[in-house]
Amino acid sequence: MRASHFSIVISCYNQAAFICEALDSALQQRQPAKEIIVVDDGSTDGSDVLLERYRDRISLIRLSENRGANAARNIGASTAIGEYLVFLDGDDVMLPWALEVYECVLTLKEPKVILSSMHFFTGSAQDAHIENPHAVEYCEYQTLMEKDRPYRASASAIVVKRETFFAAGGWTEQIFPMEDLDLIVKLGDAGRTVQIVSPATKCYRVHSSNTVSQVRRCIGMLNRVIQRSKTTVYPGARLRSLRRYAFVGGPAWFWVKKGMRAGFYVEALRLLVHSWPMICAASWQRVGQRLRGTRYVKSFELSAQI
Repeated sequence: MRASHFSIVISCYNQAAFICEALDSALQQRQPAKEIIVVDDGSTDGSDVLLERYRDRISLIRLSENRGANAARNIGASTAIGEYLVFLDGDDVMLPWALEVYECVLTLKEPKVILSSMHFFTGSAQDAHIENPHAVEYCEYQTLMEKDRPYRASASAIVVKRETFFAAGGWTEQIFPMEDLDLIVKLGDAGRTVQIVSPATKCYRVHSSNTVSQVRRCIGMLNRVIQRSKTTVYPGARLRSLRRYAFVGGPAWFWVKKGMRAGFYVEALRLLVHSWPMICAASWQRVGQRLRGTRYVKSFELSAQI
């Protein structure tokens, strides 16, 4: 049998309120060359009953105990047969044209990594009204580290060639949250990267359990990413270490400010002490980008490519 072009890896843990919308959004993709792998990370909230309804349309993996989102994603990826891995958290959804957009980008540019754009919403996915796109705007880079446009990191917004993902070591199971930033840095020198500026292809659900709202925990884990950036853990030559510093410095400054606003002054100041060289590198890089401008945005008509 021909291998599926895309493998959608959905990880979930106690997300019975959201998982059906996530699965429906994956099943409703108009791109036929896909497989859907769901890893239930030891849920105890009745998710198993809901997932049974989809068993004939998905590959279901049940873990006997909760091992964490990164372990679940790695397990799902290890069983994938698609050329590209599309990650989706159990509380997020894919927009109907997501795989079609990715297919067009892959056909035109053959990147190793795609960074997709997200739409943020609350409540039901049916409330996230977005019109069908007519064109795709994107920027392309020789490596991900050359990216010069803002990007909201999320596990649900990363599409990566399967062999590239495993060559980078997959998701770091000891780092959560901030695992999305860690993976992006690990993929920094992997090869051609396309950042989709528009349209959004994923919907990120904002709710009380989002890890981004756990400020103290995020700051603590970001310190680990910063420490890894100062060593040889991440790939890339020494000449690229300044670019990597700048890449991590932006999120570091964001979380310093967020920590101060949340009242975690000690944690925010400790993060500032650890990351000040990276914050400086990010500031200098931003000045340079304003002087020379950002990478040119290209586009193509979506209807003409499908």
